[in-house]
Amino acid sequence: MPNNRFDAPALEITLQTASVTLSKTPYLHNDGGVPRYVEAPPPGAVLIPTMPTDPRQAIGREHVVPDIISTTNNAPYGIETQIAIEAETVGYDPIWATRTTAAAFGITLVKPGEAVHIDSPVDELSQNEYEYGVFAGHWSPYQGTGDELLSMVITDLEHHDFPHVFAATDPAIPLVISVARYWPHRGVMRCADLWVPQGQMLYIPPKPHIPDAEVVDLHNNRNSARAAWGQLSPRSITTHTLLQQTGGFFYWYWNARDTDHGRPSEGNRP
Repeated sequence: MPNNRFDAPALEITLQTASVTLSKTPYLHNDGGVPRYVEAPPPGAVLIPTMPTDPRQAIGREHVVPDIISTTNNAPYGIETQIAIEAETVGYDPIWATRTTAAAFGITLVKPGEAVHIDSPVDELSQNEYEYGVFAGHWSPYQGTGDELLSMVITDLEHHDFPHVFAATDPAIPLVISVARYWPHRGVMRCADLWVPQGQMLYIPPKPHIPDAEVVDLHNNRNSARAAWGQLSPRSITTHTLLQQTGGFFYWYWNARDTDHGRPSEGNRP
């Protein structure tokens, strides 16, 4: 019989960190599935453009957002916005990441052999290798629950002034990034989980606060290990992320209702 002392689950573990100076190495090169930051695209690499933001693009599960419940200035870290959502459970459509599906959330997909120029108001960034456990999304920084492991995964999304890169570098399973596109004036949000095949990467350019913006593109990587759900093993995923390690200013959007996530069809896998 269990002795009521279970092994502590892995949530988020930093495995290693490397500095990236964009004035010296402003290009991300997907070198056979490995993210490398280089002065110029190497011979044979295909330089791709950053996908433009088109507010007319709309995929993912649609939800009505009738109101802003509260806005809190958590200086110096950022602005926290609690949104109301008209749904008992907030659904996230599971979608394989492709050039088109990523672009619908303001994201550029970078395949092996491709390179993209990184735009950033911040010169010094950090590439971190993380291990995310399957329960990493079962934590809330908003509800006064501290480090308690919750029975649900809430909506927890962000945008910020610095660029992000999410690389699917785990050898066994895809990377999952939760995303949303929010039309504030229409009171509508579309939510999805982008499943990124191994060896591919997502580049998210800086997403600063724009007053009266038509759309706000949001993301969160705490659900990175969702591809491991429903299996005894693996219980975690490794991934590489480019981010601003300290001093970044964030805009968080959250809702306390439970969320619903699934798996995309293997038949549609790119």
